[in-house]
Amino acid sequence: MGIRSYLIVALLVAAGIPVVAHHSFAAFDQTREVAITGQVTQFQWTNPHSWLMVNVKGANGQDEEWSFEMLSPNVLRRMGWTRGSVKFGDQVTVTANPAKDGTHFGLMLTVLDAEGHAIGGKVPK
Repeated sequence: MGIRSYLIVALLVAAGIPVVAHHSFAAFDQTREVAITGQVTQFQWTNPHSWLMVNVKGANGQDEEWSFEMLSPNVLRRMGWTRGSVKFGDQVTVTANPAKDGTHFGLMLTVLDAEGHAIGGKVPK
């Protein structure tokens, strides 16, 4: 193998490193689950990950916004989600793995509508 081949292999390996790092779930405590009930403030149907933002009344009565990282629209669609599955103002309960650092951030596992029906089913682990 010549120097050119080594350079090509090195470039391919280096190009793949950000992809692997991007899909890390190290920020989340996957040994715990929290259930957050509130109103949808935003739903972003975007690649590579969709996002759900929910406004929650905190223990002190103040509004807190929680952000939930979701799967890609392609995977969510296969689970039954659509761009219109949730809308601004909808009441939802989100079950998620919370952020390890205690911020209002989590990895979405399930979403229930106001009547308690699952939207799109449970995220496979």
